Amino acid sequence: MDTKVHTAARSPLHDILAPASIAIIGASADPTKRGYKAMIGLIKDGYRGAIYPINPKIDMVLGVKTWASIDALPGPVDLALICTPAASVPGLLTECGRKGVKGAIVLASGFKETGPEGAKLEQQVLDAARAGGVRVIGPNTSGMFNLHKKVNLLALTNIKAGDVGFISQSGNMLLSLVLEAEHNGHVGFSTYVGPGNQTDVGFNDYLRYLGEDEHTRVATLYVEGFRDGQRFLQVAREISAVKPVVVYKSGSTEQGKKAASSHTGALAGSYAMTVDLLRQVGVSVVQHSNEILPVAEGLGLLQKAPGKRVAVISDGGGQATIASDRLTEAGLELAELSDETKRRLGAILFPQASLVNPVDVAGSSDANPALLAQCMEIVAEDENVDSVFLVGMFGGYSIRFAEDLLGGEMRGAESMIELARRSTKPIVVYSLYAPIKPPALRRLHEARLPVYTSIEYAVRVLAALGERGIYLQSRADDVLAPVVAPSEEMKSMFARAQNEGRDLFEFEAKALLRAHGVEVAPEVVVHHVEELAAVAAQFGDQLLVMKVVSKDILHKSDAGGVKLNLRGEAELREAFDRIMSSCHAYDPNADIRGVLVTPMAKKGTEVIIGVSRDPIFGPVLMFGLGGIFVEILEDVAFRAIPLSQHDAGSMVDQLKARKVLDGVRGEPPADKAALVDLLLKVSGIVTAYPQISELDLNPVIAYPEGYAAVDARIITNRSIL
Repeated sequence: MDTKVHTAARSPLHDILAPASIAIIGASADPTKRGYKAMIGLIKDGYRGAIYPINPKIDMVLGVKTWASIDALPGPVDLALICTPAASVPGLLTECGRKGVKGAIVLASGFKETGPEGAKLEQQVLDAARAGGVRVIGPNTSGMFNLHKKVNLLALTNIKAGDVGFISQSGNMLLSLVLEAEHNGHVGFSTYVGPGNQTDVGFNDYLRYLGEDEHTRVATLYVEGFRDGQRFLQVAREISAVKPVVVYKSGSTEQGKKAASSHTGALAGSYAMTVDLLRQVGVSVVQHSNEILPVAEGLGLLQKAPGKRVAVISDGGGQATIASDRLTEAGLELAELSDETKRRLGAILFPQASLVNPVDVAGSSDANPALLAQCMEIVAEDENVDSVFLVGMFGGYSIRFAEDLLGGEMRGAESMIELARRSTKPIVVYSLYAPIKPPALRRLHEARLPVYTSIEYAVRVLAALGERGIYLQSRADDVLAPVVAPSEEMKSMFARAQNEGRDLFEFEAKALLRAHGVEVAPEVVVHHVEELAAVAAQFGDQLLVMKVVSKDILHKSDAGGVKLNLRGEAELREAFDRIMSSCHAYDPNADIRGVLVTPMAKKGTEVIIGVSRDPIFGPVLMFGLGGIFVEILEDVAFRAIPLSQHDAGSMVDQLKARKVLDGVRGEPPADKAALVDLLLKVSGIVTAYPQISELDLNPVIAYPEGYAAVDARIITNRSIL
């Protein structure tokens, strides 16, 4: 499988992260210094490029001649590792620029993460780098390694070269994964970078590099905060189409977000929103740090599953039950095995075996562990199955029962390997003997079949494989929201509001929606009480609602500016007088432009649609059920704009309380297709009108056929005319 991203413009990071020559600025003979450790890492790992230690005070470091400055070097330099204090960095970057150095890694802290003075120094770093054409990694970074190129600037030992690329804003998280991989014994790394403050090079740049890197099969990131989230989503959409991208996003709590800010100066947005946006572009998001390596390993080896239907083969009922529970909790499905599959299983298993999924072989494999592989092959051939999950003690039969069973286990392992080679359905193994690495499990690992030490890890991998497969399939036939052409009339309406220093009135917001195909109830703006006779005649015996129109009164109900269930001229006149009296009392200086009269909405299911322009990710659309669901349960979905057809549909399906839309307690189901169409229309409108800063449709009443946008609010971006 080709997992290399092919782009017209090759990332400049290749020359920096796979350098032909390296200068160590601040090289040292002191073993406690980073300038010494970097030299040790390069020499011990056998780096074949030129190494230039820079230190004017000593003649040699570890047998390598030192140089007084970058300017004095005899040859070109691809990468400079700057190990000196923060204050020295801008000047050193200027020297690097004169020498034509392509990139610099700045280890020092003391920049933006420390406050205003540090931020000024960080700006000087960026200015010097840009003036000299030097790309900067960091500052405040833990460093980098590229194990396939023998570039080990962290001097880490016992670390295996492999295909997991890792970018982490935490150096300790790297150490944690390295130790975990060492214990695992099978997972290796390609490139690691600590992005630090992302003053210049950001996550989107690193992700593009990993996407292009031939040694990386899965790109893995530990993220505290993005600098350019919008650009990252664009790159992630491109990379995830050809190789898996795994992200662990910290800051899921208020305390976590504060810690992230103090650690990196990062801007931490809503965690739930960030997770939704990452998944929208095909990223596999892990919720717990101990899932990072298992999921990265599983996706790197297996890539994807056709869907979420899993067949479980087990040699123990208890673990089969546990696996079923965890699979269901993870949103996976226990595949419904065909009658033919059950017949074939029944022909080789004991009569007491369970032939429904999960399949419990009930002792059938005790004397012949290779039988498990036969069961796996049978269920893998079932069209109702997307993944095969072996649960139990495979690999330990010769330990638990008799040594002469080792041959059967090895034959079973070879059969599983052969099955994996010819099947498009991933095979995932959990064995309670995995921690001691018996021969049959080692053989599976050698053949690049993952074996997990817990059911929970294995299930998380199965979930990621299914999500990725479904995402890739959805991309194949997905379409973006229709492009909306802005009208001159609506642009003039925005200009009037902006010239008056206000947001759109409700009737203007609804006019914009109506102009672009959104279903909005008829309404009339009334400026004088004398107009109410005609209004009463127009609406007949319909129940009406009256609302104040004023840029100064945002919360109409609080000011007594809303009257409900009105009918006839007399009630309209009384409501008009009361609204005017109440609103003038609430704010004597309020600019009141009249009232809005419209029919009362029929009963239905309330939903809310909102748009805001996030400072990191750009325009983001939110959808959720109204009432207590949004206020208390916070049951909402987010997507970056522009939306696709799949995006809009998945927002509706994502809600935990989505069954309300399907109809409960005898209520008819809501028109989901109409809601999807509304979400796409809103996406198109926001894309067409950059004058929209925020948009709120709350509530929208969903009906068995169609919907009604009852209330609309649009906040204008007054910097855009």
